[in-house]
Amino acid sequence: MILETKRLFLREITQDDFCSLCKILQDEETMYAYEGAFSDREVQEWLERQISRYQKWGFGLWAVILKETDSMIGQCGLTMQPWKNQEVLEIGYLFERQHWHHGYASEAAIACKQYAFEILKAKEVCSIIRDTNTASQKVAVQNGMIKADSWVKHYRGVDMPHDRYVAFASNLSNILPH
Repeated sequence: MILETKRLFLREITQDDFCSLCKILQDEETMYAYEGAFSDREVQEWLERQISRYQKWGFGLWAVILKETDSMIGQCGLTMQPWKNQEVLEIGYLFERQHWHHGYASEAAIACKQYAFEILKAKEVCSIIRDTNTASQKVAVQNGMIKADSWVKHYRGVDMPHDRYVAFASNLSNILPH
């Protein structure tokens, strides 16, 4: 286990999570910000990319496990992402649609931000969100982030405007529960 919150724990994703990942990454509605659902091959590549991130950086997107059912309901974690001409530390989150609107994404993202600042000693962390993804934007705001800038990413042959929401370590005491 990497992190624990009141209702969740986060751990590294393993090959055994393939079917749970498929429930997320192969759902058209869940994956609208990625221009559609993934194939089995794309899910496997996604899974392998997380495992290689753990080996390279010691972090990546982690499996989010609902304590109540001991089942994987999503993924949330930290990744290095390209943004303009640099790489930035990002909190990413993606949940099974049936678990939307229960506060799980915010709960997991807040724990990841705390991990970034306290364990990784990051000075800032961000969430890069497609400009049409209002639900993810709300999670970023609940995580104490502010919109910093915008950029058009090119993915699957589509120009996708994205906004970068940022939180700074210097503001940590104002946001975290005491």
